[in-house]
Amino acid sequence: MLKRLFVLSCLALLLTAGQAWAAPIKMDCNAIYPANNFHSQGAANFAEKVKAATNGEVVITVHAGGALGFKGPELLKAVKDATVPMSDILMGVVAGSEEIFGVSSMPRVAKSYAESRKFYGIAKPAYEKALARWNQKLLYAAPWPPSGVFAKRALNAPDDLKGLKIRTYDKNGATFLENAGAHPMSLPWGEVYSALQTGLADSVLTSAVSGKDGKFWEVLSDFSEIAYAYPLNMLVINLDYWKSLSKAQQEAMLKAAAETEAEQWKISETSNQEALDAVKAGGIRIATPPAPVQTRLDEIAKKMMDEFLKTAKPETKAVVDAFTK
Repeated sequence: MLKRLFVLSCLALLLTAGQAWAAPIKMDCNAIYPANNFHSQGAANFAEKVKAATNGEVVITVHAGGALGFKGPELLKAVKDATVPMSDILMGVVAGSEEIFGVSSMPRVAKSYAESRKFYGIAKPAYEKALARWNQKLLYAAPWPPSGVFAKRALNAPDDLKGLKIRTYDKNGATFLENAGAHPMSLPWGEVYSALQTGLADSVLTSAVSGKDGKFWEVLSDFSEIAYAYPLNMLVINLDYWKSLSKAQQEAMLKAAAETEAEQWKISETSNQEALDAVKAGGIRIATPPAPVQTRLDEIAKKMMDEFLKTAKPETKAVVDAFTK
């Protein structure tokens, strides 16, 4: 009996030692935005939570600022092929691959954080199905603060968007701005400031947070709060990498993801106010456009949504219908 207990004890020690000696599972995570941006910080926070929850068995290294070279529409394919195991992705940027990802950045769909959260809850199953088609899993998503217009003038009249050479972040923004008479352009984030300096662009459709990150007060003068959209940013993982994890590791990662998601929603809202304060301190004038401008924007947004739904997939229509009913 004592001999058997001794053998079992030795086996237990060997197993424990084997686990301790096992090399950690390492994964690179692409992060599009600068290290000081709250989405990149959220990814880094998530990585820390996963490392702690798995006792160092899973180690995620976050590469901020698009340092791995992946920044735009190619991200779904890059994760699908495991060129990069994990990435954060601005949903609207990959809407050309899956239309459902474009809805959160459709103009004037959600006009508050509460509405954005409601929309995410309704759309999440559709997002998960779309990602599964691209061999990846949704870990969490959180919104950007509401998009507005940074420019050299305020939007005081319905036609004040006309003629603006304005940088936007996705196809929806381009269509919306074209319908408003502006000249939208697509530029990598790293080129926006220089484009504003040289006059290639004279305005930007983006959040106050990005305006703060970009120090737009050095080149622009006004920010019009039009509540254009609360576009969602998601963190995803390649399914082959996901399936290589043990059940305990997967559960730890999901718990970390849920915690990070809740934190990121709160941070998005607080960072919006902090960014508004920062750009105002830098010299940017902040204003909400008057009713005639809001009415014009709603007319353009409704026209876009009506056109979109004519050819949208049934699952996309179902999400929009469930949100708007």
